[in-house]
Amino acid sequence: MKPHTGQEVILASEARFKVVACGRRFGKTEAGKLALMVHFLKGGHCWWLAPTYGMANQVWHELKQMCGRLPGLRVSEAERRMDLPGGGMLAIRSTFYADRLRGAGLDLAVLDEAAFMEAAVWPEVVRPMLVDRGGSALFLSSPNGRNWFWDLYQQGLEPGNRQWRSFRFTSYDNPLIAPGELDDLAQTTPDRVWRAEYLAEFVDDEGQVFRGIREAATAPLNAQPIPGRRYIAGLDWGRQNDFTVLVLIDADRREMVALDRFRQMSWARQRGRLLALCERWQPAVIWAEANSIGGPNIEALQAEGLPVRPFTMTARSKGPLIDALALAIEKEAIALLPDETLLNELAAYTLEPRAGGGYRYSAPSGLHDDTVIATALAWQGVSHARVSVDFV
Repeated sequence: MKPHTGQEVILASEARFKVVACGRRFGKTEAGKLALMVHFLKGGHCWWLAPTYGMANQVWHELKQMCGRLPGLRVSEAERRMDLPGGGMLAIRSTFYADRLRGAGLDLAVLDEAAFMEAAVWPEVVRPMLVDRGGSALFLSSPNGRNWFWDLYQQGLEPGNRQWRSFRFTSYDNPLIAPGELDDLAQTTPDRVWRAEYLAEFVDDEGQVFRGIREAATAPLNAQPIPGRRYIAGLDWGRQNDFTVLVLIDADRREMVALDRFRQMSWARQRGRLLALCERWQPAVIWAEANSIGGPNIEALQAEGLPVRPFTMTARSKGPLIDALALAIEKEAIALLPDETLLNELAAYTLEPRAGGGYRYSAPSGLHDDTVIATALAWQGVSHARVSVDFV
């Protein structure tokens, strides 16, 4: 594979420690594999480190394919290690349990998605392994706030520091990706995600998910049902100390018209309260969380004739659900009710970047997110109002 211009700049640098902040699909993994292969074929001892076992295994399979025809190659699946007769050694490691990482000296360590590793991995584990052989390190990652990876990035920006060199490339710097594709993606991606994951910016937003909340709280209070309007509902079931919440949105005006929040009553009483509210507003569809207790309650509501559609909440489905609501609030595409509980839950809602892309969303410990989830479900119903398939 011939590297593109951005990758060539990284590989051509003679700095001992290279820190590369880059957007998704830039090609950082390919650049890292090329750097690793150069050292490996010259007899160097090399490690590839990744934050998770899944990421490490993916690169392991790719490197085995690249090296499969090398004469005399010895492969150990158990150790995820390859050796060449000339002394070259290549091994793949996960930093998930960083305290277990020990080994002999290295000529090169490639830290893939370094920003998502524990801060101690570099100074306490990897750096000592480079001492006896004068080894080098290549840090590859999309930014994850201003953590230890950002600190190293700053070192590489110092003109007098010849050992370190930092690079920053956006997703647009990959010539194999049509700029129009990224332009389209920017229109449907929340600003904080776009800046960090595609523009490779070190966004320090303290994990805030929703922006422009107060500005979006323009829906009138005490709205009344209007015949002929299409209303969409979102329903989040409360568990133990949580609340059951029903949110209704006018799909034509993109305005929230009702929010009901309650707890500490039997499931039968909760369903009765929901039935009364739905009888008043006559929602065209109710998107309801289907996890755990949701299943039996959804079946009971469907038996009563309500148009309930289940939404199975998983780590994979939750991200797009929350991102869609965040983008709508940010772009003022939705008018929220000026309900203090809702606004406070939205303001407190946090995200934590995952290694390899994506985020983990949740309310801070001790707080609730029931109105957030119900609103997100209602909004996804509005967004797919003319789609006939179930998004479960």
